[in-house]
Amino acid sequence: MRSLITVIRENDDIAELLSWPGDFDLDHGDHVEPVHLASGAALEGFAADGAGGTYFFCGDGGEERPVLYADSEGQAALLAIGLPELLRLLLVAPWWRDCPEFTAEESAERAAEYLEDMPDFVERRDRAAAALGLTLPTDVAALSRLREVAAGPGADYVLVFTPEGTAYEPLITT
Repeated sequence: MRSLITVIRENDDIAELLSWPGDFDLDHGDHVEPVHLASGAALEGFAADGAGGTYFFCGDGGEERPVLYADSEGQAALLAIGLPELLRLLLVAPWWRDCPEFTAEESAERAAEYLEDMPDFVERRDRAAAALGLTLPTDVAALSRLREVAAGPGADYVLVFTPEGTAYEPLITT
């Protein structure tokens, strides 16, 4: 079975959709500063966003590894347990950063704004999900799962600014 990263790299439509509105770019994976996990587990940057944030795989293994996101402002959070879960979030709620309370109302408002700018979003998203072999949750379910991951297992994934030994602040507060 081909990796999801390979499928994305080989499909311009998926890569473009994940780039915008998903703000997820596989062509960049270096973080803006030296960091490590407090646990000492492996940390591998594999994608970035347009504002200097980085997506990291945590620990050893493949695409099933937990995914931590660190922004360029010193905040971080575990977003997903595995790349498939992260892609589901980015495909159904690319506006997740604009939903601090993770409510259905916030998501509906953001969705309306995105659909106004990109009326073919749902069609493109569904094609991308099919090509990736993903079944998509609702946006509310994806946001709920994001909060659950960040608050639960996310507590064990503390990102540290290596030169000073200081922990990043939580990106998602519960």
